Amino acid sequence: MAGGADLTAAGDGQILVGRAPVSLHSLNHMTDTQRAVALVTGASRGVGRGIAVALADAGMRVFASGRTIDGTALPAEIVRVACDHTDDEAVARLFTRVDAECGRLDVLVNSAWGGYERMVEDGRFTWAAPFWDQPRWRWDAMITTGVRSAFVASQLAARTMVAARRGLIVNVSHWAAQKRIGNTIYGIAKAATDKLTRDTAIELRPHGVTVVSLYPGLVRTEAVLSAGVFDLSNSESPEFSGRAVAALAADPELLKLTGSTLVAAALAQRYGFTDTDGRSPRPLTLDDV
Repeated sequence: MAGGADLTAAGDGQILVGRAPVSLHSLNHMTDTQRAVALVTGASRGVGRGIAVALADAGMRVFASGRTIDGTALPAEIVRVACDHTDDEAVARLFTRVDAECGRLDVLVNSAWGGYERMVEDGRFTWAAPFWDQPRWRWDAMITTGVRSAFVASQLAARTMVAARRGLIVNVSHWAAQKRIGNTIYGIAKAATDKLTRDTAIELRPHGVTVVSLYPGLVRTEAVLSAGVFDLSNSESPEFSGRAVAALAADPELLKLTGSTLVAAALAQRYGFTDTDGRSPRPLTLDDV
């Protein structure tokens, strides 16, 4: 990897460096005689949608879920499944469908999230308010729609992956897990996401299943672009995080990374991929955010 930079958000030296680039289409170690199968939750928009698109482009069979997924612009080959990830029965039906149609699950990306809606209430912008003035529905949205949905999906995915003795679970997280960035509830939820990664990784490692947290940089999502206030000079496309996931899935030494917090742009340096426009965003550090 260029410059020997660390791939982990925590800088804890968990990850090997200096590996040669891998092809995003070289998923043979996971596919056996079939295409690798991926499920991306929260794929109706933003990072989740971009990851689903990139994994399909890498040759995987992709299932994309979300409450409004039916109205999302996605390549025809991606299987859309409308699913409210706060509804355990609906989530169970989603995994039953994946198993019935494919008989395998190689990659789960937990991108379902909540709490960004209703930023303005009664004419007041509540996102940056101190914790004692935060609306309590935001706690439920971020912890239930975000952390709990990742836990439930990981449970169901693990049952398939443990039996197959292979698999990758990626929890989309953020630097707010390590530093207060704008909202206390957001930081608590992302810290819980990273703890979910670390503890489930310990339990799944003996079964050959890898779990990581993935930190995107500033992503050109629909919301970011519409805001019109961000410096996009070092930004990333939504698909960039998906290229990071595809590169991880193609790594035959993937299990060495389990339990880590990974920065998407640092993975690009490690594996040799670029963004959709050919650019190479600079990896952010805790000091940058």
